[in-house]
Amino acid sequence: MKIMFVCTGNICRSAMAHWLFQKKVKDAKIPNIEIYSCGIYAENGDMPTYNAIEAIKEYDVDLKVHKATNIRKSQIKEMDLILCATQSHKIAVLDIYPELENKIYTIKEYVNYNRQQHNSIDIKDPWGYDLETYRFCLSEINECLDLLIEKITLKEGK
Repeated sequence: MKIMFVCTGNICRSAMAHWLFQKKVKDAKIPNIEIYSCGIYAENGDMPTYNAIEAIKEYDVDLKVHKATNIRKSQIKEMDLILCATQSHKIAVLDIYPELENKIYTIKEYVNYNRQQHNSIDIKDPWGYDLETYRFCLSEINECLDLLIEKITLKEGK
């Protein structure tokens, strides 16, 4: 299974989701999952933000290895599942790749995430905000990724 996370610049949300999910899949010893990420307006090769690198360190993930990928330079057409940070990202991906419609969701939509305090379908962009904002964003991503692991392992009958 090939999964792609999508956000705007591929230097915050989708990058954090990509590398944290990579760690979770490895730790859970789930085979045959490839993880990618891209940004709709990403500059190829951009580094993640300092606060993204710092926030994800707390999950024992080194984000310094990440380099941003623009959606048009990505392997998105080969993906089995495309998970967007927001509804507007989902709409943008659908505009560019309408043929992938049955594979595109927001992360929260796909995992049926609806915590009382987080009533938005979107994972808000932490770009330009402080480390606490990144930590909050990453905690939402982390909860969604745990639900994604559950959903994948249930689907595969593990």
